[in-house]
Amino acid sequence: MNIDTSLHILPNNQPIVTLDCDVALKALTQEEKLYVHYLSQAAWHGGLIVLIQTSPESPLIFALLHKIYIAEPINELKDSSLRANVTEDEFTAFLVYSCGVFSNSGNYKSMGDTKIIPNLPKTAFETIVKVSKAYNNNSAEIQDILDKISHTLYSLDDNEKALGFRNKGITTYFSANCTKEDGDKVNAFMEHKGLESYNARCFKTTVNDLALSDGKVDVYEIRLASVETSDDPRVTLPEETFQNAKFKITRGDYSKLLVDVVENLVKAKEHASNQIEKDMLAKYIDHFRTGSLEDHKNGSRLWIKDKGPAIETYIGFIETYRDPAGQRGEFEGFVAVVNRIMSEKFATLVNRAEEFIPKLPWSKDFEKDTFLRPDFTSLDVVTFAGSGIPSGINIPNYDEIRQAEGFKNVSLGNVIPAHMKDVRGIAFLSEADQELMQKYRTISFEVQVGLHELLGHGTGKLLKQTGPNTYNFDRENMKNPLTGGNIDKFFLKGETYDSKFGAMGSSYEECRAEAVGLYLSLENEVLRIFGHEGQVASDITYVNWLSLLWTGFAKAFEMYQPSTGTWSQAHSQARYVLLRVCLEAGENFVNVVETEEGTNLRLTVDRSKLATVGKKAIGDFLLKLQVYKSMGDVESAKKMYERYSEVPNDGPYPWARWRNIILARKEPRKIFVQSNTFIEGSNSNNVVLKSYEPTFAGLIQSWIDRFPSSNTSQTLIELWHKDKHHFITN
Repeated sequence: MNIDTSLHILPNNQPIVTLDCDVALKALTQEEKLYVHYLSQAAWHGGLIVLIQTSPESPLIFALLHKIYIAEPINELKDSSLRANVTEDEFTAFLVYSCGVFSNSGNYKSMGDTKIIPNLPKTAFETIVKVSKAYNNNSAEIQDILDKISHTLYSLDDNEKALGFRNKGITTYFSANCTKEDGDKVNAFMEHKGLESYNARCFKTTVNDLALSDGKVDVYEIRLASVETSDDPRVTLPEETFQNAKFKITRGDYSKLLVDVVENLVKAKEHASNQIEKDMLAKYIDHFRTGSLEDHKNGSRLWIKDKGPAIETYIGFIETYRDPAGQRGEFEGFVAVVNRIMSEKFATLVNRAEEFIPKLPWSKDFEKDTFLRPDFTSLDVVTFAGSGIPSGINIPNYDEIRQAEGFKNVSLGNVIPAHMKDVRGIAFLSEADQELMQKYRTISFEVQVGLHELLGHGTGKLLKQTGPNTYNFDRENMKNPLTGGNIDKFFLKGETYDSKFGAMGSSYEECRAEAVGLYLSLENEVLRIFGHEGQVASDITYVNWLSLLWTGFAKAFEMYQPSTGTWSQAHSQARYVLLRVCLEAGENFVNVVETEEGTNLRLTVDRSKLATVGKKAIGDFLLKLQVYKSMGDVESAKKMYERYSEVPNDGPYPWARWRNIILARKEPRKIFVQSNTFIEGSNSNNVVLKSYEPTFAGLIQSWIDRFPSSNTSQTLIELWHKDKHHFITN
């Protein structure tokens, strides 16, 4: 069977861009720089956990590459490889693959979750490994790693092309013998116990039980991330039976990696600027030591109270995008310096938020009783550890905190221009639209991020039962605006958005936030806050809509899996859904036509209809998104959202066929090379920043400088051996 590998390789012209933070860091005091340094060290060491969370083989691939690059300079490895008849292109492809594994924290793309395979023959890959000094110094060890990953390195079996439950993908959040039904059982157990799974993984075994008719019972071990490994009644649970299966909660996952996280957070705490930050870090330290999610929640509560810090940071098991059951968080840690000028604009948006919330298409019954004014800052990222770097963040993700206590919004100011710079010809648009996109895309995206994070994720109320006969809404009189009837669905005590909406929840919520951004970008007052008026403001609003709808197909289809009919990236699915909504609005508001049969398409948006046809279409859809979310009406939400997520092969918009045209014109997503901080001299407190050239060699060197000791790869190998029986099947 011929397999199209184009979605699974990184080309030799893969763009590398610098995430510049030099100016931001130079503005800090020495004490602040020390705070940044130790927080960054904690984030980077914790970020290695993502390798284990990505795929069974990712820790070993990282370890192999790490050992090769710390053993000798890249130019020496290149010379040896060329002498062994490896071509220049093959050696470049080896470097590109290494960059992909390092920057994605594994061999699956952070955007799309599709597998990355080397873009050179297997024989050439193995030749480069075998001429390396690492191999010459310890051939038995390197050969052993190579033997273990040799097949999976290049394999594109159906269950390995993308992340997901067994038979549809690969995951390490659950053992290899777990299916979607197992994930549902585990989620039901955690909900039954009133617990959440952000810092957990699950491993299933089947054991003998003579009391049962078939003599077998499934045992689910829910393992919490923590330094400590012994049982503790405050966080672990002994084995108990629930729904004809056995469950137990243990701890100690990623223990060896979390030791370094805790050690550096302890050092960072010594340089915190105020008591809130010290107390916050103390809670995070307790969380990573013990596995208590409540400690991380309490640290997050303190974090949202730390208003307007010079240095912003957050760390933990945060986003649930990659868990196929939608509840387990990927490790993430970032450290950033506040950009005061842009933050003032976001602060104005926060201060005037209550002017704009009533303009959203739902009544105050579906809105929080009180708008919890968050800190909203623009940040220049110094360190972002995880599988990828977003453009904006709205955290914490804990329901009870977001609904009742507040949250923070951050826009990653140096990420947005870096991600969008050097944009060449933009496919599928007219020359006039391309010109506008080139001119205003970055500016419009800053507006969209602001609205998306603050008034998208930050608005809307979950209707909940709070006691036997008590609710956080007027159950007797409140009406469902979609039916005119009473509110007949709501969140029961103990239910959360994640537990109800599951795997669909992330994309559904991103769609709601993106729709809010589109809807409110039509407000002139919003544009004035960002300093835009008149024709420029009109152009920026148009580009905001055009850019999002264009992304909904020109970029989104890399994240669609035709074999399973599923989307592997939340934002991409969300943008495609919004494109479908606007196409459905009719009146020639948005259109896509095949301009050259089989080779080209053209997207058009009638800007004169943005405030009429566009606003109504997005407003009506947004109302449904919010009502279904507020009521916890998963059935209606799923039916609607899955319909818009379908990829038809016929009709006026045959997306399944057009996908081939789109993918033929795709450009590789940029990879960021990040700086490192070091303390100069053994007894010095002088923090220095080292930046790197935006090249393959520069990015690789940044990772070798980050982890200069072979202990890093040895720890990953050790953790792989500990867990391998959960993932290796016969």
